Amino acid sequence: MRRARAWALAALLALVSGAAAAPAVEPAPRAYGGRPTVEQLTALGRAMFDDPGLSANGKMSCASCHDPAAAFAPDARTPSPFSDGDPAHAGTRAIPSLRYAQFAGRFAEHTIDDEETHGVDGGPTGGFMWDGRADTAREQALIPLFDEREMANADAASLARRLAAAPYAAEFRRAFSAPGRDVLADPQQAVRWMALAFEVFEQAPEFAPFDSRYDRWLAGRATLTPAQLRGLALFRDPERGNCDTCHPSRRSSSGRAPLFTDAGFIAVAVPRRADLPPLAASAAVAPVASRARGAEADLGLCRSGRAGLTDDPSFCGRFRTPTLRNVALRASFFHNGAVHSLRDAVAFYATRDTDPGRWYPRNADGSVHAYDDLPADLAAFVDREVPFEPLPGGRPRLDDRDIDDIVAFLQTLTDADVDTGIAASAGR
Repeated sequence: MRRARAWALAALLALVSGAAAAPAVEPAPRAYGGRPTVEQLTALGRAMFDDPGLSANGKMSCASCHDPAAAFAPDARTPSPFSDGDPAHAGTRAIPSLRYAQFAGRFAEHTIDDEETHGVDGGPTGGFMWDGRADTAREQALIPLFDEREMANADAASLARRLAAAPYAAEFRRAFSAPGRDVLADPQQAVRWMALAFEVFEQAPEFAPFDSRYDRWLAGRATLTPAQLRGLALFRDPERGNCDTCHPSRRSSSGRAPLFTDAGFIAVAVPRRADLPPLAASAAVAPVASRARGAEADLGLCRSGRAGLTDDPSFCGRFRTPTLRNVALRASFFHNGAVHSLRDAVAFYATRDTDPGRWYPRNADGSVHAYDDLPADLAAFVDREVPFEPLPGGRPRLDDRDIDDIVAFLQTLTDADVDTGIAASAGR
């Protein structure tokens, strides 16, 4: 993994050197001699990540939602989806962790992996954001900087002015200015360097430590409790939890540590958030998902803006599978943050279709309005495989003890630097 990070950093520097052909619409910034160095890019990325002065109101930094002490995810006090009391700022999606995001890869509509899918088309994978709309961390970093509900910069010029007033502005100029020029006088170029600095910073070791209790167990340096071992067995059992299908837990054949995500897209039909009004009948013509709010539907992949996906309803309602690393630290789950405990998140998979009244509201006639955050004509594309598929007689695949054991196992995936001890004490 560390060799892969070193290669990625070298590739980034090759990109900015001008050796590679630059895209016509968004040229890559050009390096000058021996600068910027990886160290400069990382240091400036870190400084900007922590700087609320880069937001329009001077109060929100990247770290406001991606707290390093919470594995670069929201902490227990950060509403997820984001909310600051101003309805115009209300977020629609849960805030993701940035840990291990560097391994997402570019979006591909068709993925064939001999090791993971044995030559079968695994469907769409990769990309950043819940709907995979960004191909690189550079693209992803620019989205919250200019989103009116987040850091709300009006344009590159306004962001460059904030950069010029930052305490690290002189270092930014030294690192990125062409000879005899001031990079901050060219807002578009300054923003491109910002995005690259964020991308390099997010490949720093603290974004992928691979040092959880489970990692140590894989290396033979730790033990798991009986409950955690039972949970792991259920997690891998294709007839019980079947979690391993989307969240692979084994090392690859090359010895690579598991990421606990296949980066694929799946429609699991989580319930609509309680603070949103009922789904409108016109939801199927909702706008691009990142701006969906109110009575509209967030349709995920099919509204990511990617050519060729909009007209295929089978892509609607699909969201990218997140890593389960550090999942025990989360206070909200799934793309919309509608579920608020890890145990409930696991129980949802076991009982969505055996006890739908537990998750979904009732219609006027008393029937359950299942899959209530999707237009009715998209229900056919919801995933119904194990563990959703009931056992004969309509029984769930997992009982209460099974759910507790899987939770105990998931608590072992917390990285050592943010582990508060919950994993070590779970499940005797």
